[in-house]
Amino acid sequence: MKHTEDPEEQRDLMEEDEESEELSEVEEEHHVKPGEKPSSRSKTKQTSLKKRRAKKAFTCTQCGKSLPYKKHLEIHMRVHTGEKPYACDQCGKSFSEKRSLDIHMRIHTGEKPFTCDQCGKSFSGKQTLKFHARVHTGEKPFTCDQCGRSFTTKAHLGRHMTIHTGEKLHVCDQCGKSFSQFSSLHAHQKIHIGVRAYMCFECEKTFISEVHLKRHQRIHTGEKPYMCSHCDKRFSRSECLKQHERIHTGEKPYKCSHCDKRFSQSANLISHERIHIGEKPYKCSHCDKRFSGTANLKSHERIHTGEKPYMCSHCDKRFSRSQCLKQHERIHTGEKPYKCSHCDKRFSGSEYLKTHERTHTGEKPYMCSHCDKRFSQPSHLKTHERIHSGEKPYKCSHCDKRFSLSANLKQHERIHTGEKPFKCPHCDKRFSLSANLKQHERIHTGEKPFKCDQCGRSFTFKSNLKVHMRVHAVEKKTHTKNNHGRTAGRRERRERQRSRSRQNETS
Repeated sequence: MKHTEDPEEQRDLMEEDEESEELSEVEEEHHVKPGEKPSSRSKTKQTSLKKRRAKKAFTCTQCGKSLPYKKHLEIHMRVHTGEKPYACDQCGKSFSEKRSLDIHMRIHTGEKPFTCDQCGKSFSGKQTLKFHARVHTGEKPFTCDQCGRSFTTKAHLGRHMTIHTGEKLHVCDQCGKSFSQFSSLHAHQKIHIGVRAYMCFECEKTFISEVHLKRHQRIHTGEKPYMCSHCDKRFSRSECLKQHERIHTGEKPYKCSHCDKRFSQSANLISHERIHIGEKPYKCSHCDKRFSGTANLKSHERIHTGEKPYMCSHCDKRFSRSQCLKQHERIHTGEKPYKCSHCDKRFSGSEYLKTHERTHTGEKPYMCSHCDKRFSQPSHLKTHERIHSGEKPYKCSHCDKRFSLSANLKQHERIHTGEKPFKCPHCDKRFSLSANLKQHERIHTGEKPFKCDQCGRSFTFKSNLKVHMRVHAVEKKTHTKNNHGRTAGRRERRERQRSRSRQNETS
């Protein structure tokens, strides 16, 4: 312990100890228990002690804050000077107060002396336990004056307020990227210095923070501690639970500053706003294509690498995107969580629902920049624009033929591979195209969807109807020809009669 040379400082410390002892004596004398209201006598004595402290208040010259003791002022001044005299002998981290070092040391020792009486979870700090208790009580004392949203801690409210202000005070000195939170900047800076001190013992993957390691380890353990209060779905991350619960509540707290569109996730808002400003900061390392979001860049780069990290647990099929895997697995489970608001039709993916609902609304938000033609789906617009550009990005790996659509490439490559993935459920016949299988199945089912509008006869194939329609066309032609012949005959007979009449007159 540090020896104090200054006699004035010694006197302050002695007075502080004496006053603390006096307060303890008052409480002991009048049996003041925690949570109990003290008697009027003890209350008076406590008030007088507090007044004595207030008279000796020391004021900070930097910010004007008043503190009761000189020692407290010295500790407070470290906020302004940046002095951190207490260093951890385990990791070298420094602190301005000894009690902060003591709390930090519990990370290394693993000591968690504060236990929640509701769920048994232990914490290294008393304040952390206090914040945790609000999870059980539902208390959210800090409310945003902009949107009315409430939070369990003041720090969480402060972070939330940056959404409304758009303030990003913390700037990376390496690349100039700005952040609304210091913790985000601190995590980002580790990318530049390459420090990945936390390693997973299961797969040896390394991480820049303990939080990221813990999240990752749940992949191996299968732990999903966060459960939805509306349904029984569980999540490995609290932010994933928050995002999911917005499906039930319909909450969309993030509003676009350029239009009235709202989003349930801040990342989606950021990506959307880049549409307005035209920003595409992420460039593909294999080609010159640029993207507005990192997720889109990653998905695109897998076209070049051929990587498909997401595997179906039912059929071993692999996917380059987790969203594609989720949608695919619904084929096996039969789950269709998205229902049309206009009819009773249900869908396995939200994008399929959006596309379908446009058949009801007639909305076509995607317009061609070459000919003003509009489309209900962005994929249809992309395909259409290739007519103008002549682009054929999909090349056959067996020959030099190129295609504007990936579906056409797949179909073509089956000529080379001989693959016939579509099998008839009625017989053993297989097909390279799903359309050919559908046509074939009509032989078994007897379905004849193509009906002649002339005579009512039905056909299995559209080609058969076309051949049949020629019969009616020939009949019509013959009928016209016959009518024309009869008219000519009548005209000829009239001429003969006139000729005979003239001959009779002259004879």
